[in-house]
Amino acid sequence: MTAYLNALGLICDLGNDREEVARRLFAGDGSGMRNESGWVPERVLPVGAVKTELPLIPGHLASHSSRNNQLLLAAALQIEGEIRHAIQRHGPDRIGVILGTSTSGIDEASDSIAAWLRDRQFPETYDYQQQELSAPANFLADWLQLSGPAYVISTACTSSARALLSARRALDQGLCDAVLCGGVDSLCKLTLNGFSALEAMSTKRCNPFSRNRDGINIGEAAVLFLMTRESNGAHAIALLGAGASCDAHHISAPEPTGRGARQAMQQALDSAGLKAQDIDYLNLHGTATPLNDAMESLAVNAIFPEGVLCSSTKPLTGHTLGAAGALEAAFCWLSLAPENTERAVPPQLWDGEADPQLPALRWTAPGERLAHTDRRCLMSNSFAFGGNNISLIIGDAP
Repeated sequence: MTAYLNALGLICDLGNDREEVARRLFAGDGSGMRNESGWVPERVLPVGAVKTELPLIPGHLASHSSRNNQLLLAAALQIEGEIRHAIQRHGPDRIGVILGTSTSGIDEASDSIAAWLRDRQFPETYDYQQQELSAPANFLADWLQLSGPAYVISTACTSSARALLSARRALDQGLCDAVLCGGVDSLCKLTLNGFSALEAMSTKRCNPFSRNRDGINIGEAAVLFLMTRESNGAHAIALLGAGASCDAHHISAPEPTGRGARQAMQQALDSAGLKAQDIDYLNLHGTATPLNDAMESLAVNAIFPEGVLCSSTKPLTGHTLGAAGALEAAFCWLSLAPENTERAVPPQLWDGEADPQLPALRWTAPGERLAHTDRRCLMSNSFAFGGNNISLIIGDAP
C-alpha cells in the first residue's frame, strides 16, 4: 500500500511555514542558529530557537498548555483545512494521531517544580498532563475532537521517524483512513544540560563530518504530515519505504561499525523495492559528534559504495531531538514539492575539512540540483540512544 504524504505543516528556526523554511533551507541560510546564554550555567551556546509568537492554546484546553503543544498547534494550523476535510470525509474515529517527542512539556514541569521547592506550592498554571509523553497526541486529538488511535513514540532522536513508520502500519492494518503524524520538541534546560553533562555540546555551529567536529547544537521544531491511502493531486509524494533496527550497543554511544544503521538503510531499500543507485539524495543524521559521524560514514559507504549525494542539515536547525526524524523527512518532502521547480536539495554547511579517517562521501554543494529523472527517491537517516536506528525513503509516488 502506498502511504501518501498529502499535507505538511512545520515550524523551526528556519521559518514559520513551509515556504519560508524551504527558501532558507535550500539557500543554506543558518542565521536561525543564534548564540544564547541562560540554558546551561556559565555557557553561551548556539541554539535553533523559534522566535516568532506562537498561537495560544484554547482556554478549554488549558491543561494542555505548554510550549511544546504551542509549536505543534502552529504546525497544525498550517494544514487545518486539509485536516478538517479528512475528518469530514472519514469521520473522527477513523483519523489517527501518531507523534514523536522526547521533551513534551518537561520545561513547564521543571519551572513548576522549582516554584514548589521555593514556595511549597505549584503555580496555578501547572498540570501534570503537560509533562506526560502522551501530551502532544492527547492535545491534538482533543483539539480536533478525534477518537481514533492517538499515541506518542519516544525513542529519543528516532521518535518522529518511527511515528511515520507506525502511521503507515496503522493504514496498512486498516486501523485508520488517515493519520496525523510527525513530531515536536521544544528547547528546554533539561536536555541542554543533559547533553552538556555528556560533553557532547559544541560552543560553535556544529560541523558534521569535519575533522574539526566537536559536538552538537540543539534546536526545536514541530512537523505534522497528513498521511492517507489516497493521493490528493497529480504530483503526489509518498513514504515509499522504511527500515528500523535496534542494535542495543550502548545507552548513548553508537555501534562503531554502523551495523544497525546499515540494517535500517537496507531494510528501507528492500521495503521500497529499490536499489542503492535509485536514491537521489540522502539526508544524514549527521550530529557532528565524533562517534556518530564516524559510524554513519562507514554505514553509508557500505550501502552506497558508488556514492550518493548527501548532507546533514543540523548546522541549519540544530538537533531537534524527538522532532528531528520528521523534520528531516519534511526537508526531503520540500525537495520533491512541485513549487521546488529548481529541484534544489539542502547543501552541506561545514568547513570543508574532511576527516581523513572517514570514508569520503559525496557532499551537496550550494546550488546543487537533483537530476531530471521520471521518479525521484530520497532517503533520511535517524539514529538514537540505545542503538535505535531508522531510515525513511520519501519519493515521487508511483
